[in-house]
Amino acid sequence: MAIIACMLWATAFVGVKIGLKYNAPFQFAGIRFFISGLMILPFIPGFKSTMKVVGNNIGKLILLGFVQTFLQYALFYKGLSFVPGALSAMVVGSGPLFIAIVAHFLMPGDTITGKKLLSITVGLVGIAIISIGRKGFGSAAETAGIGIGIIILIANNIMSGFGNILVAADKRRIPPLILSSFSMILGGAMLFVLGLITEGYRSGPFPLEYYASLGWLSFLSAAAISIWYTLLKRPGVKVSELNFWKFIIPVLGAVLSWLILPNESPTLIAIVGMVFVAIALVMLNRIGKSRGI
Repeated sequence: MAIIACMLWATAFVGVKIGLKYNAPFQFAGIRFFISGLMILPFIPGFKSTMKVVGNNIGKLILLGFVQTFLQYALFYKGLSFVPGALSAMVVGSGPLFIAIVAHFLMPGDTITGKKLLSITVGLVGIAIISIGRKGFGSAAETAGIGIGIIILIANNIMSGFGNILVAADKRRIPPLILSSFSMILGGAMLFVLGLITEGYRSGPFPLEYYASLGWLSFLSAAAISIWYTLLKRPGVKVSELNFWKFIIPVLGAVLSWLILPNESPTLIAIVGMVFVAIALVMLNRIGKSRGI
């Protein structure tokens, strides 16, 4: 299940790049997640019971929508506008490293051991190799812009950690589909309002390519986030170790960017960085296996 969710997420980088050619980041993100939340609604049984759960937990849903959808993806879309697709896939793919750090401080029993710390260091080295050694930065101003984008995307990773913990630590046992649907509806609405304030309203007309990317992104978010929330709420699941699976996202995302986006091409330095991140994944995964997970 985790692999399916990660494979879906890996396709997002190309879809977002296509969508951002025609629409502003926050407006595009807001529409995407609002539609994603609506897509899940037909699969939630019992309208009256659902509304009761929503009413009793509206504060938690608003908080999750703010952190996991609004704040995380505002940072994601803004950062992505500065950073090429393959590089952004790798930086966002470092998320498990930062999520492990957040979980260490906020989730009892999900601590960073010496082995985890070593694997996190290897992964960070991989990200540094890709970021510092990337060719084609051009002018100093362009290089600075990419650097800012990387910082924004790392902040997105940290917010993802907080969002994962909010779901995993839910003591009220809110059904995962309700969590995913209403957090995305609320967070998507917040993003759209932010877009209206900062970007203005863009009504199109948009080409078919735009609507295809929007439809696919909405579907993959609905499916992947619902799967992920279900996994996070399973008894005994550790946030950091579940997120180890996300290391497959950057490799697939980078490859898709190279295959589909015209200005993206593989470089030796990116491949070296991938190797380091892959080593970190293997190390972290072995930790989970040694614990019988």
